[in-house]
Amino acid sequence: MAHDLLTLAFQRPAIDWHGIAPELVLLSMGALITLVDILFLEKARPYTAGLAGLGLLATAVPLLTLAVDGADRVMFSGAYVIDDFSLIMKAVFLLAGYVVVLLSTNYVAEGDYWENEYYGLLLASVMGMVMMASARDLVSIFVALELLSIPAYLLVAWRKRDLHSTEAGLKYYLMGVFASAVMLYGMSLLYGVTGSTLLSEVGAGVAAAGTSTAVVTMGIVFVVVGFAFKVSAVPFHTWAPDVYEGAPTPITAFLSVASKAAGFVALLALVFVGFYSRSEVWEPLIWVLAALSMTVGNLIALRQTNVVRLMAYSGVAQTGFMIAPLAVAGHGLANGDQALSATVTYLVIYTAMNLGAFAVIISLARRTGSADVTSFAGAFHFAPGLTIAMTVFLFSLAGIPPLGGWFAKFEVFRVLATAGEPWGYVLAAVGAVNSVIALYYYAALARRMWADDPLHGDRNPVPMTPSLASALVLCGVVTLAFGVAPQLVARFTDVSLLALGG
Repeated sequence: MAHDLLTLAFQRPAIDWHGIAPELVLLSMGALITLVDILFLEKARPYTAGLAGLGLLATAVPLLTLAVDGADRVMFSGAYVIDDFSLIMKAVFLLAGYVVVLLSTNYVAEGDYWENEYYGLLLASVMGMVMMASARDLVSIFVALELLSIPAYLLVAWRKRDLHSTEAGLKYYLMGVFASAVMLYGMSLLYGVTGSTLLSEVGAGVAAAGTSTAVVTMGIVFVVVGFAFKVSAVPFHTWAPDVYEGAPTPITAFLSVASKAAGFVALLALVFVGFYSRSEVWEPLIWVLAALSMTVGNLIALRQTNVVRLMAYSGVAQTGFMIAPLAVAGHGLANGDQALSATVTYLVIYTAMNLGAFAVIISLARRTGSADVTSFAGAFHFAPGLTIAMTVFLFSLAGIPPLGGWFAKFEVFRVLATAGEPWGYVLAAVGAVNSVIALYYYAALARRMWADDPLHGDRNPVPMTPSLASALVLCGVVTLAFGVAPQLVARFTDVSLLALGG
């Protein structure tokens, strides 16, 4: 009897090795970079960025084979799931990670910092995001969140001799720990009520608890608030501008898209699988977060004189647009699926256009040594290609056709307007007003780059590196393709999570 119990306790769960192949490839490449660092030290510096990029590209291979296979895979008693939603988001994380490696190649090499650790931490954070896309359990969600967050804390403070970078890393760490504590408290309340950490069972337990259970309401609010910190939604956004400005610019780009997208992935899984039956709790909360994020982010962005801080507040406003469909997602499966697809569509397109904008910022800042708005004046005279690219990305962020951003915003407004809920119409009106406000400051920056004279009359051309040029081309092609042929992205983002909440 005792022998049987021991055998059962130590029995290894069945593992679908094909299902976790992307994670294994990333883990192997991270270990290889560490091994190369130990063996070759400084001699490995020129090759580390290439190894990191190769690792991300190699991870795409098992991702493609899983997509071709087409079958959903459920592992660890439902705690880890491979489905269309997870595959799309894993692809987004790998694309974002690869572009960030391209942005970092010269930025890190031109500093006097250790490159191998930088790329090892970057791959570790991407691995946490890839795991987050498949996590369907409170514990696995938290583990994935910490795996992506802890390396990010270190990367934000990577410029060790820069007080602003150190301050940014400390702020990000403290606010991240606080958000994790709030979120964990909410998860503990839900576990106490439902007796399970599996999201599908949490969903069933929450539904069975009825509408009068205050503990369930408090647990849902705390979890949503915890992730509102992670995605920098107002009023939990105060860390973002200082962290974005103080961090190395490639890491700012990484946080603004990949890290934010990972927070959204977890929030979507929690809402649609764990909390869907309690829409009367999370819908009003998300409505307020969306309206405040759009309005406060855009209004403060109007007064920014630093391009990175402007993009930080722009990201806060974009967060409002991304979560807006969730404010009407709780009334029927059709509304839920449409809201999920609209949010995923926005995340995919936002990743491309925002990373492209940061690629231009890095390129121009290499020449001017500053991210101040005035240093971008007259950029067309010394960097016409970068000016055109930045204009494309800015107007895409504003939602101007035929660029990808118009389809992202169209999907959001379509869901809000067709949900048949009065607050959906009101939120759509708030979004329309904020779209006009955002267009003003995006257009103002573009006008300065096109029409103003260069600072000090300097018209020397901007040197472009192959890695930055590759990042710009990749992001530009994706942004234009999704705007001209939106059915491309719509085909892949037509996903559902509601079947898992059953």
